[in-house]
Amino acid sequence: MIQKSLMFGAAAAAAVFMARSPLLAQDAGRSVWQGIYTDAQASRGQSAYGQNCAVCHGATLGGTGEPPPLAGPEFIAIWNGLSVGELFDRIRSTMPLDRPGALSRETYADILSYVLKSNSYPAGASELSTRSEVLATIRMEANRPTGSGAAQPASIVPADPATSAK
Repeated sequence: MIQKSLMFGAAAAAAVFMARSPLLAQDAGRSVWQGIYTDAQASRGQSAYGQNCAVCHGATLGGTGEPPPLAGPEFIAIWNGLSVGELFDRIRSTMPLDRPGALSRETYADILSYVLKSNSYPAGASELSTRSEVLATIRMEANRPTGSGAAQPASIVPADPATSAK
């Protein structure tokens, strides 16, 4: 009888997991190199960044001293190997410095899209999600994965591959 109860409990737990897994599995194993935001979203993000972030992080995302840069090798090195969800939640819970969490999840996603675009990560067909659990399945990667050309840091990828042969 105990064995049947344990088997039923395990089956019920598996059923609950399987019912939830399509939400998480839809983006499992993704990378920032797979076009996780749209150009339109990054454009909205550029405007929102100018209104909410540029005063501290600079108009070109290069940082202004104590506030760190949001574009370039230093930013990429800090976030390499972490998830987009970790970055999203960090931004959402700490920024803007004078009013953390004051923006909508959509605005934070738009700003993050602009940051990704500014680091030369490609745009795609779907907007960046506003759901932390989905974003947690997307990896920040400094280098383009193998099979997509030579591995190069995001913000150093040349605009024209022909120029890299020189």
